[in-house]
Amino acid sequence: MDNDEILRTHGEALALFGARVHAVRDDQWDAPTPCAQWSVRDLVNHLTAEQLWVPRLVRDGATIADVGSEYDGDLLGDDPAGVWDRAAVAAVAAFAERGALDRTVELSYGPGPADAYCAQMMADAVVHAWDLSRAIGADERLPGPLARAALREVEPYASGLADSGLFAPAVEPPADADDLTRLLCLLGRRP
Repeated sequence: MDNDEILRTHGEALALFGARVHAVRDDQWDAPTPCAQWSVRDLVNHLTAEQLWVPRLVRDGATIADVGSEYDGDLLGDDPAGVWDRAAVAAVAAFAERGALDRTVELSYGPGPADAYCAQMMADAVVHAWDLSRAIGADERLPGPLARAALREVEPYASGLADSGLFAPAVEPPADADDLTRLLCLLGRRP
């Protein structure tokens, strides 16, 4: 993907996840998700924390050590949707700054290009939008272009994800699987 497409799909993925966050009813925050051991609140908190890291890493050039435990624990407080919205806006703005995608960022696995980081964040938001949809009973169908972009992002390194311990082993998709189903199966989900 070129930088314009990376920024566009990242923004669309965060908007999609945000729409699902705003659809969470008060009685659903403790509901289970397809992510082992995560409630709806845990899932939204995870993605919110990821967005809060973006300005620090991309705009400020901070390292993992610089940020430390700043985004550990519950960040959502009494206004989960509002906290999510502010974090998402800040992440989109940081990636959209002139030259931001040409920078090198310090990630948990070492330095890497900011454009690749943005693409990874897009794919993560797409997959977790599906997780959140399933958890709250929302429409699990996601936009085809976003699913395709996330699949293209994840395919090259998907085989190593289960080894990280953060993902379940891949599931064999049906022969006629669409891009979203293929993406979810690669990441150990059972659509």
